[in-house]
Amino acid sequence: MSAASCLLTEDQFLCSICLDVFTDPVTIPCGHNFCKKCITDHWNIDLPYQCPNCKKGFSTKPELEVNTFISEMAAQFRQTAQQEASSSSSEQQKSKPKEVPPDVYSGTKPQTWMFFLVCLLCVFMAWMVSDQKKHVVGPLKEEYEAKKAELWKTGAEILQMIQKRRLKIQEIKHSVELSKEDADREIAEGVQIFTALKESVERSQAELIKVIQEKQRKTEKPVEGFIRELEQEISDLQKRSTEVEQLLQSEDHQHLLQSFTSLNAVPPTKDWTEVNVRPPSYEGIVVRAVNQLEETLSKQMKKLFHVELKRVQQSAVDVTLDPDTAHPNLILSDDGKEVKLADVRMIVPDNRKRFSDDICVLAKQSFSSGRFYYEVQVKGKTEWDLGVVRESINRKGEIIMTPQNGYWTIWLRNDNEYEALAGPAVLLSLRSRPQKVGVFVDYEEGLVSFYDVDAEALIYSFTGCSFTENLYPYFSPSVNYGGKNSAPLIISPVSH
Repeated sequence: MSAASCLLTEDQFLCSICLDVFTDPVTIPCGHNFCKKCITDHWNIDLPYQCPNCKKGFSTKPELEVNTFISEMAAQFRQTAQQEASSSSSEQQKSKPKEVPPDVYSGTKPQTWMFFLVCLLCVFMAWMVSDQKKHVVGPLKEEYEAKKAELWKTGAEILQMIQKRRLKIQEIKHSVELSKEDADREIAEGVQIFTALKESVERSQAELIKVIQEKQRKTEKPVEGFIRELEQEISDLQKRSTEVEQLLQSEDHQHLLQSFTSLNAVPPTKDWTEVNVRPPSYEGIVVRAVNQLEETLSKQMKKLFHVELKRVQQSAVDVTLDPDTAHPNLILSDDGKEVKLADVRMIVPDNRKRFSDDICVLAKQSFSSGRFYYEVQVKGKTEWDLGVVRESINRKGEIIMTPQNGYWTIWLRNDNEYEALAGPAVLLSLRSRPQKVGVFVDYEEGLVSFYDVDAEALIYSFTGCSFTENLYPYFSPSVNYGGKNSAPLIISPVSH
């Protein structure tokens, strides 16, 4: 085989995926050829089905047609290349008996052979690569070895890149599978809860109807007796009325006088003036049924919030207070977990991060993705503020706490007034007084939720938020009010 013929024919018998001579060559609908194993493995990893060469896509996995012509030619090319390589090696051994030390090929495909012949400026070079040996002859050995080392490095980097991307594909697929499992679990739990609620509503409705109908039956039962008595008296009176009428029409004077005594008196009847039928009272029946339903719903909601709280607690993070942001009147504990108001204003270095007027402090930690959760003890306090804020908020002068200004917070005022500062503020009606508040944020979902940890109840949620900056946990113990609100805010460890 000449150098020219090798250059013309070698590319035609190399698979563009493995860059080796075809093994079991197959043709796909666009006309390109590949090793059967190469294209099968490629499609098992890369979807949708697409030609690696021309990028033509297929809606379904194409049928692989065996290319017998390419298969025969590739086999012949492989045999010829090996023969010429062997012959060339023998000639080189005769002209230069010293053998070049062999290398060890570190590739992934066994029995890999590549044959390359070039004729340039009357310098002849032969190159044969296998899993075991490489022989290099010719005057360009040093340059060849240097370039070869660079190629091995490049090849290794490419293989590493391929492996990383294959692992990334597996990671993405695994994430999708986990997401589907989560979705299926949520659907199953939701269906279970709503089925229980539906059954509870149906039972409450049936019980309500039963109670009302029973009351109606008790009302109807004596009425039937009254009606029978009245109908009987009507019958007796009609009979007496007929007799009186007949007597009045009689011309027999003696008969009238004889019958007068018996017919002149009204027959004995019941005094119906005091007999009344009062409809039953249905007041409170529906209300009591709804209250009972509400209790059932509350129990179901408590179970639901219990599960939800345990789930968000899995996103717990370690949060500590940042002294560089603290208002000069605030005292922070050495471990950065507690904050309370000092009696006097302390001398602290001023910086752009520090709040000048608002009595608050931020956490050292910030979050720009994912989910995070932390808990704060508010026991013994009559006022406090909690939430998260974006990094670019105004920290100097008067502050208006709204989501538009970068604040997603709730607060307690006057010992029992809870509000979500949603702009305008939303008054919150809580069943119990929170002693520990949990704060949960899902950055991508735009969600900020507050929980009463001990009661396992949702306090409030900001939804549909748009986060584009780092978010910082926000804390304010508020003013002391003569010692009534002197208890500190304490960042507590999360108990799963």
